Amino acid sequence: MKKTLTFLLSAAVTLTLLTVSCGDSTPPRLPVPLEDGGVLWTDCSPEGVAEDCSQGEACLFVESYNRHLCVQACDAQAACAHPDAVCCEGAGGNFCVPSGTCEAPAPDAGAEEDAGETGEPDSGVSEDAGSSDDDGGTTGEDDAGTEPDAGTEPDAGTEPDAGTEPDAGTDVDAGTDAGTDVDAGTDAGTQPDAGSDVDEDAGTDAGTDGGFTNIRVMASNLSSGRYQSYDPGHGIRLIKGVDPDIVLMQEFNYGNNSTSSVSTLVDQIAPGFYWSRETGAQIPNGVISRWPILESGQWPDPRVSNRDFAWARIDIPGPRKLWVVSVHLLTSSASNRNAEAQAIVSQVRSQVPANDYLIIGGDLNTDNFNESCFATFRQVVTTAGPHPVDHNGSTGTNRNRNKPYDQILADEDMRRFQQPVVIGSSTFPNGLVLDSRTYRPLSEIAPVQSGDSTAENMQHMGVVKDFLVPAF
Repeated sequence: MKKTLTFLLSAAVTLTLLTVSCGDSTPPRLPVPLEDGGVLWTDCSPEGVAEDCSQGEACLFVESYNRHLCVQACDAQAACAHPDAVCCEGAGGNFCVPSGTCEAPAPDAGAEEDAGETGEPDSGVSEDAGSSDDDGGTTGEDDAGTEPDAGTEPDAGTEPDAGTEPDAGTDVDAGTDAGTDVDAGTDAGTQPDAGSDVDEDAGTDAGTDGGFTNIRVMASNLSSGRYQSYDPGHGIRLIKGVDPDIVLMQEFNYGNNSTSSVSTLVDQIAPGFYWSRETGAQIPNGVISRWPILESGQWPDPRVSNRDFAWARIDIPGPRKLWVVSVHLLTSSASNRNAEAQAIVSQVRSQVPANDYLIIGGDLNTDNFNESCFATFRQVVTTAGPHPVDHNGSTGTNRNRNKPYDQILADEDMRRFQQPVVIGSSTFPNGLVLDSRTYRPLSEIAPVQSGDSTAENMQHMGVVKDFLVPAF
């Protein structure tokens, strides 16, 4: 997803736009070379046009960040006002870019680096930004041709322990133990009954109808605005409008991301719902649930360091528990996405009991249904169509509605209980792709507004599926 450079530079502090102001003459830094010989940046592709950039900003695709950024031009007579931006010399001119993408001029260039000015890490570039085989077996690859509007993330191809994610604040704790009881003392796994483990028998009789429970599941990468968060409210309205029981959240940011802030977000969607959210991530995944979350945690993403895969075990009515995995795969290449799918399948096989239900969902960033990651996921969930559509019959879930980015994939035991999504007078036999521009009548999904799905940096549509699961 195209975002301004601001968010990448100051995720944990007050966010300000990058501007150019007069300062001491400082020679522009040089781009950190990429191991595969690729260029640091290129002009935005036609799909990554700069309609969201402010006047005076340029739209560039910065390869080491795997992202389109809106940046300010600079020169040797001007300084970048933001403390974590540096003036970097490259093809097409000099621009204020994240300090981690540039290195200081050689000592004999006459410029002395002010170490207290940039605050970049020792390297600032992925050590494994080179090419990879198509099978996704190695880390990193040339990201030319990356889809620009896909919710991309910085530092694609970085191992979780590389320690080089830009301005994420803290490294993702890839060592979180799967199967850990919910800890109410952290952002991840906070529940309304903070301070105690969830009773596994709690809530098992809720929501049943004649021995069956309707479970509406939604995939939601519906952040908007400039900071990959739900603060502007468009995504909150879209989720609330379809009344889901379980939401697989991506870019799960709100307010200052404290427990109180996230609880406020959840209460706006559905008061009293439970939630879990991965820790240490810049654009975290998470889960919101009508029923108690018995356990939650995160499995490491082998290809990116600013998030992992968030899982939760939910106490749905009946003897079988439901495991859900909220994922946000890379846009950089199909091979990277397949490698991420392989990591998820491995964790599922080692952690999820065979007699429990399983759903994997969220933002897969896939270009088509023939990608190798779907074949990989088929080892543990079903991926075959027919697929959810909108009122016009379109399966695309990206902003341009031509690629199947977002999915809800259930295992065979759960898939056999899938039923049509019925909202008011509208019925969607295979599930709903929620686009406020095409849904009619809009009154059925109040408080959704017609422009919510085309809000600034709203790059995805929500996906909804219903399951009528026996509670016996």
